[in-house]
Amino acid sequence: MANVLSPNPTDPRVIRTRQLILDAFLRLLNTKDFNQITISDITSNATINRATFYAHFADKYALLEAMLSSAFTTLVVQKLEAEAPLTGQTLLELIVALCAYHESSQHCVKKYDSVALLIEENIKLQLEQLLLRLLGRTAGTPVSSKELGSAATLLSWSIYGVTYRWNQDGRTEAPAELAKRVSPFIIGGISHLHSIT
Repeated sequence: MANVLSPNPTDPRVIRTRQLILDAFLRLLNTKDFNQITISDITSNATINRATFYAHFADKYALLEAMLSSAFTTLVVQKLEAEAPLTGQTLLELIVALCAYHESSQHCVKKYDSVALLIEENIKLQLEQLLLRLLGRTAGTPVSSKELGSAATLLSWSIYGVTYRWNQDGRTEAPAELAKRVSPFIIGGISHLHSIT
């Protein structure tokens, strides 16, 4: 039996094929519920065979996760300074970036309700990991990894919740106004961990 090698992620053909799959998947998400999309739908739309699909993704859930991770990196992580600690300014930027993420997700996926829970879980997890890194860079008294983990969870759910509600309620205020209004509550809640200014 031959060994199946994973595709080289830097090979231009691999990058192009992966993008074909992601584009086909996004087109399908604009017309069908996620639960109704099959691997055959994706491969037909991307004009590839099933073996090629499985060389890139384990299943459609892994594909969705890759799509969401890419969007999160583009719309949130890249909007922050690469080595930034968690400061009041970073928090404002993070809230504004997450508002943009919510807007983009809803516009890109017409059948949003079918993937809303998966998107929520993915955003919270990525946001928690990002906040853990930001908290780790923040100056202040040393704290345990357990405390940092709890703070990252608290922050990620708070930020996600307030931006999700903003999106659901029709985006009645500018993202920057929302960030300015809610950030004092968030900063106040974790001020005992680090000095955030």
